[in-house]
Amino acid sequence: MDDDRKLTVRAVERALDILLCFTRDSDLSLTEIAAGIGLHKSTVHRLLTTLEDRRFITRNPATEKYRLGIRVWELSTHLPVSENPGTLLLPAMERLRDRLGETVSLYLRDGLERVRIQAVQSNQAIRRVAQIGARLPLSVGASSKVLAAYAPPEVQKELLKGEDWPQAIDRQRYADQLGEVLRAGYATSFEEREPGAAAVAVPVIGRSGEVAAALSLSGPVSRLSRETLVEYADVLKEAAVEMGLMVS
Repeated sequence: MDDDRKLTVRAVERALDILLCFTRDSDLSLTEIAAGIGLHKSTVHRLLTTLEDRRFITRNPATEKYRLGIRVWELSTHLPVSENPGTLLLPAMERLRDRLGETVSLYLRDGLERVRIQAVQSNQAIRRVAQIGARLPLSVGASSKVLAAYAPPEVQKELLKGEDWPQAIDRQRYADQLGEVLRAGYATSFEEREPGAAAVAVPVIGRSGEVAAALSLSGPVSRLSRETLVEYADVLKEAAVEMGLMVS
């Protein structure tokens, strides 16, 4: 690859890195973006100017912070519905929320992380708010255990050997839980990731026989006891079967 092409590819990579910063927060300053991707502020500023000109990024003059622009939303509207479980499964998720009264989320695995691609918030005053687009590690949480349990062995091996493994989670116990998830068809978490929060998750198996997503229900431990989580697991399994017929 010649020098000009290397520079062009590097610029594209850096521009994409800037856009990916907004998976963690909706409003970011130049300093925060530069720190997030490890580049000098002058370089980031030049890239931001181009992205702003193309309306992929917009800047608030009052706060000097950046956020995603209209072009990103325009692109997202052209995602094929057949390839977007977050859109296809939303009505079924809403019915599940109405039935059980808690927040319902849908996750996909991306490497050693899970991404929340859809969420239906509980209508109760005290509830767990789930942010769409949030990235979370596969090492903690009910949905993480579901996605890890159904992941290829090499992914599980890489996950369990990770250097950033949380000290509070025993690796062997986690590995044993993955086997339990496969046998039971669901996973639970009780104040694993957040104090006061509990969740139960099941796999959504598509028509191809592969896991298309993890479906979870979460809320405060005051309403979701360990016994209630197990009880709700059967309801989620029924919903997941219905959802699986809709996705490939």
